[in-house]
Amino acid sequence: MLGDKKLSIIPVGFSLMASFMCATAMFGLSAENYLRGTQFMTINASNIIGTPIVAYVFLPVFYKLGYLSVYQYLEERFGKSTRIVASLAFSIQTVLRTALVLYAASLALNAIAGFSPTASMMVVGMLCTFYSTVGGIKAVIVTDLFQSLLMFGSVFVVIGVAAVNVGGLTEIWRIAYDYGRVELLNFQIDPTVRHSWWSLMLGGMFTYVSVYGVNQVQVQRYLTMKDYKTAVRTLWFSWPVTAFMSVSMCFAGLAIFSKYRDCDPIKEGRITSGDQLMPLFVLDTMANIPGLTGLFLAGVCSSALCSVSAALNSLAAVTLEDYITPLANVDIPDEKRVLWLKVIVVVYGILSIVLAFCAHFVGPLLQASMTILGIIGGPMLAVFTVGILVPYVNQKGAMVGLVVGLIFSFVLGLGGPKPPVNNLPTYTNGCSPDSFSNFDVNVLSTTQLLASTTTQVVHEESYMYLYKISYMYYIVIGFATTVLLSLVASLFFESNVESLNPKLFFSTSPESVERQVETRQKRLSTVSKTVTFSINS
Repeated sequence: MLGDKKLSIIPVGFSLMASFMCATAMFGLSAENYLRGTQFMTINASNIIGTPIVAYVFLPVFYKLGYLSVYQYLEERFGKSTRIVASLAFSIQTVLRTALVLYAASLALNAIAGFSPTASMMVVGMLCTFYSTVGGIKAVIVTDLFQSLLMFGSVFVVIGVAAVNVGGLTEIWRIAYDYGRVELLNFQIDPTVRHSWWSLMLGGMFTYVSVYGVNQVQVQRYLTMKDYKTAVRTLWFSWPVTAFMSVSMCFAGLAIFSKYRDCDPIKEGRITSGDQLMPLFVLDTMANIPGLTGLFLAGVCSSALCSVSAALNSLAAVTLEDYITPLANVDIPDEKRVLWLKVIVVVYGILSIVLAFCAHFVGPLLQASMTILGIIGGPMLAVFTVGILVPYVNQKGAMVGLVVGLIFSFVLGLGGPKPPVNNLPTYTNGCSPDSFSNFDVNVLSTTQLLASTTTQVVHEESYMYLYKISYMYYIVIGFATTVLLSLVASLFFESNVESLNPKLFFSTSPESVERQVETRQKRLSTVSKTVTFSINS
């Protein structure tokens, strides 16, 4: 589970990137830029803010404690019940994202290799489960390095082929600009605007800190390093690699648009969603070039394997540490722990494959993945934040905040119908008239177009305002709700701040932590007397 704490910066840095930038990102980001423009690219700037927060606020605490399960921190800080709720939420979040990744890989295998979606998900899921079971986290991280290179290769192949076809990278950008795809400075404050500079900076920063700061998948990778300083250097190495991969995937969407700018394959009826654009592009442009189609497929499968293997390994660690070991109530020998871990990986692998068959109901892959991260990641980040930064928050207050925050986030993200996602215009004037399988564009009159537009506007106004809020704000709202409730609820319950371990809090040195705890104990005493006096009055 920790790779003997001997792993080096480069493989772990690539593994941090690969476990986050998966097949859903490859297809989702390219579709986002093809259909809705480049605004989403600005999310990479938010990671510059998030990286030092992770490196110097959260990582020092987890490294000092050295727990295999990051949720063991919550038990020591807020009790066993908080730990169980948090680890269950993590398990649900990770299994759902893993199912999306398997589904994304099946899209490519189905389109290019002719595999059925069932066979595709079974093959990828079983292969990943196998080597995660046999090799542990060292196998996962080492293979992540090579698979990351294949991911880069597959994205660069798409961009390179498109650049050759249209006359260079600058020509791809010019075409995108001419067709209204280039937008980077949307500063609208309206929270119902799907992507703006504010939603992407705020939501992106909170998502980055949630994933890289308090998520078991990433924290477990930091703990495979020999010391804290090496882990920080690895995190700073991983950030530009992740940003470069993200921007490349976004630019790949513009590259695909340069080919289909005058004959949109969705309107033409060749595919049914934007997530299928990249596999279709590969079929149309690389089928006759030896090796390139295989390279792309290898990259897609690698992106899936990276994320799934990372998820399975971390799910096994959390399940063993948070559920099985406490229930056993004895020290489990290493041989039995290894056996338990192998069995757990197989169970989660099978569960992920089963859930992957339901993934086609979720809509755009990028939005679905970010929604899952947001509705669970916000409350989870909040409970760790108040635990590390606010000593007076106690067990009951944190539990109230976490449970209510999770419930509210689920209602916000999944509780009601959302307005349809509006796409930028696409065109079919370059298609042959007999190529349409769904409808004949020539008989679609201007009156019908105006009628459909009017109907959509009226329909959008009928949605509740709560459900019109951009999905990028889900994590921000969930975080703020959990923090506020935890702070307020803790005032009404007795706190055990005097018995807290100084290692549980953010500090620049152990001595400063002890001084902070003493100061906060005095402040808490004053607050408690004030609250008691107010209640009595």
